[in-house]
Amino acid sequence: MAEDLHYDVRGKGPVLLIVPGGAGHPMGFAPLTDVLADRFTVVTYDPLGLAHGRLGEPVGDQRVEEWSDGASRVLDEVLAEGESAYVFGTSSGGIAVLDLLARHPERLRHVVAHEAPCVGVLPDGTRQQAMFREVYDTYRATGLQAAGLRLGAGLAGREPQESPSGQPLSRAEELGTPMALFLAHVLRQFTSYVPDLTALTASAARLTLAAGSDSRGQLLHRTAQFLAEQSGSSFVEFPGGHVGVAEHPVAFAELLAETLVAGGGTPVPLTT
Repeated sequence: MAEDLHYDVRGKGPVLLIVPGGAGHPMGFAPLTDVLADRFTVVTYDPLGLAHGRLGEPVGDQRVEEWSDGASRVLDEVLAEGESAYVFGTSSGGIAVLDLLARHPERLRHVVAHEAPCVGVLPDGTRQQAMFREVYDTYRATGLQAAGLRLGAGLAGREPQESPSGQPLSRAEELGTPMALFLAHVLRQFTSYVPDLTALTASAARLTLAAGSDSRGQLLHRTAQFLAEQSGSSFVEFPGGHVGVAEHPVAFAELLAETLVAGGGTPVPLTT
């Protein structure tokens, strides 16, 4: 494994690359991968190495292209010559896998992007990107709790209520907190990214946009549906909301396996 690539491999079967959301820390993914590992070789990518000893070390502003290039290099390490991989990404990881498909499609069987906040594709995308910048400004001014409330309101399409008072995190506190790293170094950069619609349309048969059933009427459900329509890709609703992976891991895994193989290969039955 290259020194600057961080990932875990478990299970047996065709390769399934997973790119988590937030700052890429795979916390909460174990129940999902427990199920999937019975039928897939599950490769969980950790772009910043936060689960591999790097939590607390300096982090700079992140770029979508760096995450997708890293994911492509992981696939180079785990795939045999002539093989291709299934790919799943959620939230900011969903944006990374959209970029992976647009720029490195040659070894991908099927990609599922779940609630990717690439809101720039929307007719009101500029306003939604500004909302995410407000979340960042709130985090810098008054800390995690206030930023979380502002983010929740923005995703639900509600006007924010008065934010609680709070204090910004110290740099040491920020470096030790994955959610803070996401707000500080991922959120603005990733929500500013606009997918290559031409490239995604060319790979539409290998792409499924997904959103949680509990997210109906909310921003990221609307974004996934709109991008599916614009690219000619499939759209599937998954159990739960934005963090459905953690809320309903078994049902989520079952539908994920079904969606991946229906779009990209021979059915892979799951046992639970």
